Amino acid sequence: MEHIKGHIVDVIRREIFGGELVIEGGKIVEVNRCALPEREKPWPYVMPGFIDGHVHIESSMMVPHKFARIAVSHGTIGVIADPHEIGNVLGVEGINYMIRSGKEARFNFLFGAPSCVPAVGGDVETCGRVIDVKDTEALMARDDIGFLGEMMNYPGVLADDKEVMAKITAALRNGKPVDGHAPGLTGQQRDRYAAAGITTDHECSTIDEGRSCIKAGMKVIIREGSAAKDYKLLSPLIAESPNMVMFCTDDCHPDDFVRGHINLIVKRALADGYDLWDVLQAASVNAQKHYKQPWGLLQAGDPATFITVDNITPHFRVESTWIRGEEVFNYNASLPSRHDIDDYILDYDFPNNFVAAPITANDIAMDIHAGDTVHVIHAGDGSLLTEHDEVMVTGNPLFDSQYPWTEVQKIVVYNRYVPGAKPVVGLVRGFNIKQGAIAASVAHDCHNIVAIGSNDDYLVKAINRIVEMQGGQVVVTPYDMLDIPLPIAGLMAPMSGHEIAFRTLCIQEKVKDIGCKMKSPFITMAFMCLPVIPDIKMTDRHLMDTKTFKVIY
Repeated sequence: MEHIKGHIVDVIRREIFGGELVIEGGKIVEVNRCALPEREKPWPYVMPGFIDGHVHIESSMMVPHKFARIAVSHGTIGVIADPHEIGNVLGVEGINYMIRSGKEARFNFLFGAPSCVPAVGGDVETCGRVIDVKDTEALMARDDIGFLGEMMNYPGVLADDKEVMAKITAALRNGKPVDGHAPGLTGQQRDRYAAAGITTDHECSTIDEGRSCIKAGMKVIIREGSAAKDYKLLSPLIAESPNMVMFCTDDCHPDDFVRGHINLIVKRALADGYDLWDVLQAASVNAQKHYKQPWGLLQAGDPATFITVDNITPHFRVESTWIRGEEVFNYNASLPSRHDIDDYILDYDFPNNFVAAPITANDIAMDIHAGDTVHVIHAGDGSLLTEHDEVMVTGNPLFDSQYPWTEVQKIVVYNRYVPGAKPVVGLVRGFNIKQGAIAASVAHDCHNIVAIGSNDDYLVKAINRIVEMQGGQVVVTPYDMLDIPLPIAGLMAPMSGHEIAFRTLCIQEKVKDIGCKMKSPFITMAFMCLPVIPDIKMTDRHLMDTKTFKVIY
């Protein structure tokens, strides 16, 4: 029997009191009020742990059981995980891999079933696998699947598409929540989207969108990821509708993840003056209630899952994290891992789907002449949205157009699943690569190969290195090449979280050497391929106007 004393932060009754948790068999059997004796070191505050309300673990490049080790160091005790990325590569096999890895962790994972694999049907893009209605119905009936993942095909919802609605019906019939993804929807369209049974959205990026979402009965999951950051504009919702807000990271790059997680959003909200109880409601309570997961809220009978912090100011430090009565993190100690042997076994399980062959410069040639109209993807740092530049050129925009030198580069998307496929080539601005190229097999959502570079030689070298590694990230400079192999579905590496983060920092510093100053260049590049986010994106088949959903070429 374990006894934990401290200042008990009771989010249900919204009070703090001196007390003691009595833990037995991984559960809290008693919560006793008591006076805390004086001691040299202040008593900690014992509070519910944080929950990421929407995350793609694959974006951390870590397998789930290693993701968990980093998460608990930040006070995160659980995540609502959509295995959408690996689902696009490996289908149900990929989902099963994530669940299998997650079971090896002392952590709370709730995995969902991706709803849009591929994100868009028809002749828009090529993914590695398809998860159809039959697959979805089988997944929704499983006890280890907790929800239907983000319904990105919002045009299909609004059009009452038969397949889309069948997937939603399968979730609702099994009592599983349905997550949303509908950037820009307000008014009647938002109401119709919610009426279909969709109950959350993490894509709101303006306060009007957020309020429209809540008015329609949907919870807003405020996102602070590596590329998309919506807290600043959406944070008023914490005070306005604390029961309708959650926090998430969505896509969090490893170098950001090792520095902090949901705890950083909590600290920021407290520093901005939001009420402690409203913030904890959003960070710890709402996800458990919405997804019906009794992970622990410091009540008698709950799992003994909680964190201790040194204070409840914006400068708090997570001192320890407990999962079901077991201390899994202590800031002042190195806790033994019972998973060393499991790591050895799991980390040699490398499921993948990669058949692309090397390319040549002829495969990515563009024929552009004076007087031609070209379409340029205009990317911005820190945003998933793009602008559509449509201009008549006085010459080749890569060399002598109206844009400043190095303003425009080639972007290449290359199908990695179909033998003999040809790359699709376009133009992009915003990356400012002066001499070199970057490439990756992380390209939302189908995860084909994507590359951006200043000339064909650099692009060919970068793409062919990805082919050689069967997945990864690479930067090519005039003098050298640096890469990170991602042999697990072309998305994840069999390394510790801190090693992945270190390699990521190294490769991002190398990207700066070729002129790109973006904070997260690889994540931003990955979203150049996602046709469900406006205004213009490139898939392995087409350049798409994603506002009108029409093919440009």
